[in-house]
Amino acid sequence: MKRILVSFISCLLGIQFLYAQYQVQSPDKKVDFLIDISEEGSLSGKILFNREHVLTAQLVNFEFNTSMPELKNKLMLIDTKVTTTDETWIPVLKRFDKVRNNYTEILINLQEKVAPKRKLQLIARVYNDGVAYRVKFPKSVNGVDYLIKEEHSTFSFGEDRICWAADHIKPVSPQESFFYKRKLSELTQKMLIGLPLTVKISDKCYAVITEADLTDYAGMYLKKEQNKFGLSMMLSPSIDSSQTTKVTKKEAFNTPWRVVLVGETPGRLVESEMINNLNPPCAIEDPSWIKPGISAWDNWYSNDVKMDEPTIKQFIDLASDMTWPYMIVDWQWYGEYNKAQADITKSAPNINMPQLIQYAKDKNVKLILWLYWTDVNRSDWDAVCALYEKWGIAGVKIDFMDRDDQEMVNWYERIVKTAAKYKLMVNFHGAYKPTGLGRTYPNQVTREGVLGNEWNKWSLMVTPEHLCTLPFTRMLAGPMDFTPGGFENRKIDDFRIQSPTQSMLTRSNTLAQFVVFDSPLTVACDHPNSYKNQVGSEFLKKVKTVWDDTKVLNGAVGEYITMARRDKKSWFIGALNNSDTRTLALKLDFLGEGKFKMISYEDDALAHKALKKEKIVTNKSEIKIALSAGGGFAAYLEPSE
Repeated sequence: MKRILVSFISCLLGIQFLYAQYQVQSPDKKVDFLIDISEEGSLSGKILFNREHVLTAQLVNFEFNTSMPELKNKLMLIDTKVTTTDETWIPVLKRFDKVRNNYTEILINLQEKVAPKRKLQLIARVYNDGVAYRVKFPKSVNGVDYLIKEEHSTFSFGEDRICWAADHIKPVSPQESFFYKRKLSELTQKMLIGLPLTVKISDKCYAVITEADLTDYAGMYLKKEQNKFGLSMMLSPSIDSSQTTKVTKKEAFNTPWRVVLVGETPGRLVESEMINNLNPPCAIEDPSWIKPGISAWDNWYSNDVKMDEPTIKQFIDLASDMTWPYMIVDWQWYGEYNKAQADITKSAPNINMPQLIQYAKDKNVKLILWLYWTDVNRSDWDAVCALYEKWGIAGVKIDFMDRDDQEMVNWYERIVKTAAKYKLMVNFHGAYKPTGLGRTYPNQVTREGVLGNEWNKWSLMVTPEHLCTLPFTRMLAGPMDFTPGGFENRKIDDFRIQSPTQSMLTRSNTLAQFVVFDSPLTVACDHPNSYKNQVGSEFLKKVKTVWDDTKVLNGAVGEYITMARRDKKSWFIGALNNSDTRTLALKLDFLGEGKFKMISYEDDALAHKALKKEKIVTNKSEIKIALSAGGGFAAYLEPSE
């Protein structure tokens, strides 16, 4: 760490600095975080990447309700402490077989110069792939609660930049929005900008704003500042509109990590494990029962709900035939939902749940049950989980929360902690973006919070451009339950909103989604008949949902992406393309030694399906892939004898 003291005065109690700047560098020296304590006692932080200005953040700006005055300046430095950490850990739900956690941390102790002379700490970590900071408050003085009305900290880019921003419109939302490409100056003050926000700083620098370790706090959004290149934070409000307090704290606490990812290319952002690194380690003593995999799903192909035993058995048979471990039984299995009389411990009269569970067990398939969150909330959740464990249920899909206020954030944690006691996995739908909870409680295997494949049932929003944007925006926050697998593939101009549901993409693109999109529980959306004797169905028997290694081979936001994933000695490749045709050259130098048999699925421009090809390749090989509009490329490579 380099410490620069620009001006200071002495006093009877020691040294009090009028102005101080701290420069904290990443281990590879490419990322700098310059923390300024101004003469007025305010804190700001400037992030540089390869000496290029990324953004400047206001670090402390809290507005409280009547219990306390605002806290944004008049702070004085007490002392600092700098440490370095370099460790590795083994993830339960992995994209890499091990994760390196390497950063420089500075802890700055501060105190107000005036009454009530509150103390606080600024903690900042500088990684090779970004900067994270949070504020730590001690136990409140004289028993007065912290009643946080707003956190007004700002992010200023200094110049107009291209960004990919999702406008969620209002905090009560499932966060299923399109990430439109705009300039910062084109954002409006009416927008409620969701996270992550991806910004192109230059051709050699991309940045992302998001948050990590969101615990007992309100979720974060961004609002346009009067400064046309600036954004300010906004916390998710209480569901009670008469309540202006957004966060209530009685004891010492940390804010969530405010995170800025940086990378020379968009692909480096995708490979980052910084969000997980900023969360506590796994809290489940023995997580070996958490089994990732693909699930069949009974509620996409048709706009009608077919909640009957023959239909469910069809999908159980599909999962068994494809060697998928799970099948999701979706809404209405317990009859009425989101009503006071709803009972999530009893199946509807037309569903014999014990019989279905046994049928699935005989087929080596486990069931996952859909639940409406209000029905969960009215239940004795501990008793429900104990019952589901007795039934042999693998997990639950809980839906329609559509909030991330402090109360709901705490609800998520309570749900997954209790579910873990009874060895149940959790998939949150109608959910806010991930912030790393899956590292601490890996039984939270995935969540929605994404404009996913179900939108094909009623909209034209699931465009090739959208799919090529998601890896560089929403997916940076964590796993997303996009529900790939639509085999009713159509050219862009031929796509129709109808039943059975169609997919505005080529077959190769559909297969590639299973490689590109992160989701340890990947839900395949289509009907059993859609997969029968179809080119590519055998790929879905091979592909995995967790990986030993992940590489982004190329990519441009909204245009294309190619990823390679390793499972033991085998590799999978997936490429997604937007509405332009293009040819990409891929070097296979990531392969191990020896020969590999590559089975590929490539675009067939005439049929809009897929051409299956086979060839032998090595790590010296270079291949060219021709991508049609809305097209893709998928392949698996296995060591050859």
